[in-house]
Amino acid sequence: MKKAIIISGNLVQDQEFIYPYYRLLEEDFDVDVCLNEKKFVKGILGTDIPPNKDQKLVNIEEANSKNYNFLLLPGGVKSMEKVRQNKKIINFISEFNMQKKIIACICSATQLLISAKVVKGRKISGYYSMIDDIVNAGAIYEDKPAVVDENIITTAHYKDMGPWMATALKVFYKLK
Repeated sequence: MKKAIIISGNLVQDQEFIYPYYRLLEEDFDVDVCLNEKKFVKGILGTDIPPNKDQKLVNIEEANSKNYNFLLLPGGVKSMEKVRQNKKIINFISEFNMQKKIIACICSATQLLISAKVVKGRKISGYYSMIDDIVNAGAIYEDKPAVVDENIITTAHYKDMGPWMATALKVFYKLK
């Protein structure tokens, strides 16, 4: 079973949602989308999110971490300011991590990992303005195209989306 969930919200960084979304579909994942607002939204650059109007949306109240084996967290600082306040989303991320399932996280979505308290003692990347937050949360900051620490694969910027997604998928297939 290859089942992924993407968790995000309004004003997500468009590229950080769209590229991984289609990459997962190309790999024949069944992809669910969970948006904080529980409805279709717009990316920070104005793209419809999700871009596929046939995409079914899943409410976090209905989502069960046991039903997925890949979690994707796209960034967008304006989006993350709101998403990280949703305790059900934060609990979902924490549960997913406890199950040692793949979490692919990019840019400012690292704020969700910090709020879920899953970064302490781990190698983590995230957007450059968040280095102090990452270190203060007890993580070891690394700036590489793809930083792997067990089940969590992070990157700082969408310029590295290709290597980041390739690495996340490689780790997924290795652990599967």
